Amino acid sequence: MKAVFDLKEAMDKKMISTNRKVVTFGEVMLRLTAPDFRRFSQTNEFIATYGGSEANVAVSLANFGIPTEFVTRLPDNAMAQACIASLRANGLGTEGIVFGGKRMGLYFLESGASFRNSNVVYDRDGSSFATLRPGMIDWEKIFADADWFHWSGIAASLSQEGADACLEALQTADRMGLTISCDLNYRKNLWKYGKTALEVMPAMVAKSDVIFGAMPEYKYTLGVEDVPFTAVDARYKLDEGAFLKECRLIESKYPRCHKMFIELRNSLSVNHDILAAVLYSEGTLKVAPVYDIDHVVDKVGVGDAFVGGMIYGLVAYPDNDRKALDFALAASALKNTVYGDFNQVTVEEVENLMNGNTSGRVSR
Repeated sequence: MKAVFDLKEAMDKKMISTNRKVVTFGEVMLRLTAPDFRRFSQTNEFIATYGGSEANVAVSLANFGIPTEFVTRLPDNAMAQACIASLRANGLGTEGIVFGGKRMGLYFLESGASFRNSNVVYDRDGSSFATLRPGMIDWEKIFADADWFHWSGIAASLSQEGADACLEALQTADRMGLTISCDLNYRKNLWKYGKTALEVMPAMVAKSDVIFGAMPEYKYTLGVEDVPFTAVDARYKLDEGAFLKECRLIESKYPRCHKMFIELRNSLSVNHDILAAVLYSEGTLKVAPVYDIDHVVDKVGVGDAFVGGMIYGLVAYPDNDRKALDFALAASALKNTVYGDFNQVTVEEVENLMNGNTSGRVSR
């Protein structure tokens, strides 16, 4: 079968348009947040929203005007229907969602402050997505009108069967010629079924054209060493030589990868983060400006916001890797100011930040 979309060829020929459909795959959960920075032991109420890495990416893309389909497995009940209504309200296609299993996954969030860390408790064992098996999703039908497939390490972390189902999706997307992007998305508390990320992820990552991760995630999923990031303000200068060496090592192991993004974060406190990022492509390293974010509202989904910006940037600016990187990091920086998992920002807002508009003035 002729490939639908070859990333490198498309970038060379400037063939990409924002009409290309992206499919993301993963678990969406009910998020229950203790309000007003309370500890779990202090609250008798929770704020209910929805979230999950791949759904978060899909919402970003929909906000940026990219046709996006989110694929998952949910129970056939009223809670699942409420979740689907929320996804649709955020512009996502949901026709690829399948039903089965007994319950939706949950996660509880206790928001930290100053030097008290935030705390996440997952309740997703035995969820509809965690009990997903190969053959339950008709990937050929879902990919029939798609050009891009995005997955993450979370989909491979919950169970062996889930990892097999994710691999099935990757193999189908590969066979049908889709561009494949991967968020390494390492969560140490999820890998509990007898295999480590290092045993499972490399073979799956090898099928990806674009790779994204925070620096520690490359270590835990691909076995490469960290490059330190110790910024305390926006004046920090990256060790570009060290990152270039690291990226070339990864490229030698994963030659299919055309673009490699690394997001860097140094948390000075729960509410004060320093963000930076690099992109390796065609043997060269691009470096984005450093962001000093001293009033973080909600850092959940910051990496997912980067991925949404990354995919949009590669689609919208196919001849400008540096601009794609800048867009991704600016989208990620803005997510720190938005409550909830979903990054509710527009292309205009991201580009304003890219262009140096950090005044915070009221827009009238």
